[in-house]
Amino acid sequence: MAINVNTVYTTVLSILNKEQRGYLTPYEFNQLATQVQLEIFEKFFEDYNQYIRMPKTDVEFASRMDHIKEEFQVFQKTEYSSAQVGNVYTQPTDLHRFGSANYEKGLNSPELEIVSARDYTQQTLSPLTKPSFNFPIATYKQDKLKVFPPSTSGYTLKDVIFNYIRKPKDPRWGYTTGSLGQFIYDPTIASSLVASSSLMSSVTTPGTGAGVGGVYTYEPAISSGGGTDGKITITIDVSGNVTAAAVSANDVGYGYSVGDTITFSGGGLTQALVITLQASDLLQGTMYSTNFELSDSQQTEVIIEILKYAGVIIRDPQIVQSASQLSAANEANTKR
Repeated sequence: MAINVNTVYTTVLSILNKEQRGYLTPYEFNQLATQVQLEIFEKFFEDYNQYIRMPKTDVEFASRMDHIKEEFQVFQKTEYSSAQVGNVYTQPTDLHRFGSANYEKGLNSPELEIVSARDYTQQTLSPLTKPSFNFPIATYKQDKLKVFPPSTSGYTLKDVIFNYIRKPKDPRWGYTTGSLGQFIYDPTIASSLVASSSLMSSVTTPGTGAGVGGVYTYEPAISSGGGTDGKITITIDVSGNVTAAAVSANDVGYGYSVGDTITFSGGGLTQALVITLQASDLLQGTMYSTNFELSDSQQTEVIIEILKYAGVIIRDPQIVQSASQLSAANEANTKR
């Protein structure tokens, strides 16, 4: 279960204001929360590397290896390439840590062996190591995979599927302003599509239908960003033209950003419809919140780390020292 951003913010404010040490504005908190979440997230991989080399236990709920894998499994994704030119495939736009890639043209989708340019040259010289569709290889450079052997049947985006880790979405404490100028928490999820709004002005590749007409509801087939769960209702006339594309009122999704491309296909569409999101398609302003994506087992560490930075902002060394001591004790306990 994710950490509620309001719980963290109110806890931090309670600790800071216990002795009237200072106040942390929503803007300052959101900046610190983003930094702290990313630091803890990156630390997962260093801890995982360390736990691999430590004595292991199979006792239920006590395995550090299992626990750390549970922490970052929520960020694991499997997506097709985001662009393709010939046998060169661009990685998904939200890829943060590359894991592996599979070649869908081979039998049982074999994993691509990533090699250097020098190794590629050497492997192609021998009939025994020369790449084939069932034993493909690739070079990885500038966020692109160049796959071998070349195909004689053409290429598509879905030839290569990436397995990777994405970054967590930035936490955000959204608010409205009260009559006295106070900040009032808004629990509405941020980065969502605007309910019931039309997306026709954002269509960059018009889809076409089969010519029978009808109204269809779609979930995105491919999203170039971190957005998920949004649905749109598409109206197709008898000539096969898409005449309307509106966001479903109860399925606005979350995690979308300006510039994300969303592809809808199948159903009544014979040609995919592609939408590139504009600012007007998304919920904007100081309102709308995004919870931490870290599990609630990390809540204590999140609060302590935010307090360390908050002590710097309000220039209180006692807060920094106390939070640092708690953080060091917690770190030492997990490494024993």
